[in-house]
Amino acid sequence: MKNAGGSAFGSTISVIQGEFKISNDPEVILSTVLGSCIAACLHDPVAQIGGMNHFLLPNRDGADSGDIRYGAHAMELLINGLLKQGAHRDRMQAKLFGGASMAANLRDIGRSNAAFAQEFLRRENLPIVSESVGGQMARRVRFWPTTGKAQQLLIPNNPDLQSPAISAPPRSSEPVTLF
Repeated sequence: MKNAGGSAFGSTISVIQGEFKISNDPEVILSTVLGSCIAACLHDPVAQIGGMNHFLLPNRDGADSGDIRYGAHAMELLINGLLKQGAHRDRMQAKLFGGASMAANLRDIGRSNAAFAQEFLRRENLPIVSESVGGQMARRVRFWPTTGKAQQLLIPNNPDLQSPAISAPPRSSEPVTLF
């Protein structure tokens, strides 16, 4: 049961839109880049296993609702995958990232994504131990699934698209580490 999706020591596994990855390999780092999408990082500190998903939209009714690009399905797949590999629901902790408003003239999909993920985890009684959602900047997220450590780098967006009514996170080229 080493890692699902990677192989070598110190390997970084990209989690792209519509995917999820799970690992119990201490040498694996899961990584993604987010705009309005959400990545949920779940971790069981006792079993030392964790995973990350990356979803595009909160939900879709109808025949395509089982598509992993949608939050409900992506969250279920990640949780069930972790349980199958030895995690326990009562020990799981969550970290959320993404949900930025990437274009001022479009519907705020990022806000809908973040609200969906927060509500889903609340209903499932899975605590959110940290989060970085909203704002107007993309994020590069790295997650160490065996320790639960997460790091993000904020990527500045086009300043012409930023709305003065919403305070964006501080611009920095330094990574932010969340424990």
